[in-house]
Amino acid sequence: MKIEIKVKKEVEVTHLLIEAKPRYWEDTEVNGISDENGDLIPCRSDDIWSPKINLETGIIIDWPIGTEANIHYKVCDSGEYWILDTNSEKLIKAKGYYVPNFLAIDDNGFGDYII
Repeated sequence: MKIEIKVKKEVEVTHLLIEAKPRYWEDTEVNGISDENGDLIPCRSDDIWSPKINLETGIIIDWPIGTEANIHYKVCDSGEYWILDTNSEKLIKAKGYYVPNFLAIDDNGFGDYII
């Protein structure tokens, strides 16, 4: 007989991981330069933009010092948003593939845009 037991466990969460596939890269500027093909944006791997953000400091891991970006990515339900623990293990995933509202800073992303 198999019994499923759910154990309540306290864990420390430390980071937010974004794994988003922008439909368009060109609506972004990096250091004041239009990033037409997404070649300038840090944290890009192939067609995925995947910044890892320290929740305590708000600092993006491996973001080059002095680099500024004005991001406006239309994701169109092709993103995953994870809360990580101290070992970078994925613990909690945002429900669905819509962009969480807190990733549309100072604007309304309508669940489709990272701003």
